[in-house]
Amino acid sequence: SFAYFTIKDRLPQILTRVIDTLHRHKNEFFEEHGEKGVEAEKRAISFLSKLRNELQTDKPVTPLEDELPDAALWNQYLDYQRNLSNGNGEPSWFQSPWLYVECYMYRRIHAALAQNPPIDNFDVFKEGKAQNFFESQEAVIALCTYFQELLKNIKDLDEKQLQEELFKLLQVSLWGNKCDLSFSAGEDSSQKSSPLQSLESLIPYILVNDTEKLWSLLVNAKKRNTDKSNVRFDIILDNAGFELVSDLVLADFLLSSKLADEVHFHGKSIPWYVSDTTKHDFNWTVKQLQSANHMWMSRCGINWEGNLKKGVWVYHDHMFWTLPHDFSSMAEVAPDLYADLQKSNLLLFKGDLNYRKLTGDRKWEYTVSFHQALNKFHPAPLCSLRTLKSDTVVGLKPGQGEQIQASEPEWMVSGKYGVVQFDAAL
Repeated sequence: SFAYFTIKDRLPQILTRVIDTLHRHKNEFFEEHGEKGVEAEKRAISFLSKLRNELQTDKPVTPLEDELPDAALWNQYLDYQRNLSNGNGEPSWFQSPWLYVECYMYRRIHAALAQNPPIDNFDVFKEGKAQNFFESQEAVIALCTYFQELLKNIKDLDEKQLQEELFKLLQVSLWGNKCDLSFSAGEDSSQKSSPLQSLESLIPYILVNDTEKLWSLLVNAKKRNTDKSNVRFDIILDNAGFELVSDLVLADFLLSSKLADEVHFHGKSIPWYVSDTTKHDFNWTVKQLQSANHMWMSRCGINWEGNLKKGVWVYHDHMFWTLPHDFSSMAEVAPDLYADLQKSNLLLFKGDLNYRKLTGDRKWEYTVSFHQALNKFHPAPLCSLRTLKSDTVVGLKPGQGEQIQASEPEWMVSGKYGVVQFDAAL
């Protein structure tokens, strides 16, 4: 299975890169922290080398020994996995659900640094994320330019034209999800060319396309909206780099077209899945655009900084997003987060990992409905924008999956296909 290939090859590669990154920063740690920095780097590397060995030799998954706030929840989850195995031995790297052990690896990477001050705030994935952003410059410029031109006459657009622009920007945000560093094990995955040119040719690769439903939900929310209640749109973010810029442009469009009054972004509270967005990445990206020596890029950055200051854009992180649980247990495990999401008019979940957690990462029949796969997770109307990079997909028409499978055996994991799947409120 793709899961086996991931655990056997991709995860050890990622760990090797993390170890290499720490090695390369040895002098910097010494300059900043003296001997203490070097000692911390050595300890972190030895912790990670041990982790890589446990993974490659299929050792049992061990409880977390750090004092971080989420450790108890992780250890309870390990007990839950032990109970599932009905005494058939300890959960181990190759004998456990893929989603669980993959999340567990990233949590252990975090522990390797968090337990070793003074380098405990070092993000081992930061360089890769920055490189991805800089290598996507042309695409970022093209998108910002297109968007700033659009803003000049956004007030004159009729409903049909607004709908067309929303669909375009949703597609840019969807295909932006191809730029994923955990998928390429950290290899270059930047967006080189303008994504706007190729949208038309990519439409056949959207296997489920519920964009019409999103449109009618937003338009109706707008019409129902009295002065008292704001239309709130939430984006559960995935990757930093070009994908994040595409999400920010979409968010700006929603405000500028008055389809939404406030946008809430949800990122990761620790470095995660190589390229996932943290608060630092979010702020850094806005600053990069602000200070860019390109007129339209900097205009975007300045406006976005303004949105954050005015409070019409709000960034949140919550430790639930970096737990191994799928989302059907959010109401129980993180009732505060669930209650916050219930205030939204529409939740947009970006990317493959969020999709796996929405659908419980199971080997569903392709035709099972998205609603059923959500397993009662329903804080608000929600939509998943995702390119396929793992072998879970639902909501297809009868025969659709089999037909593609016949000519493209790798279709579920190549990132070539996408879905825009919507589930309305109950």
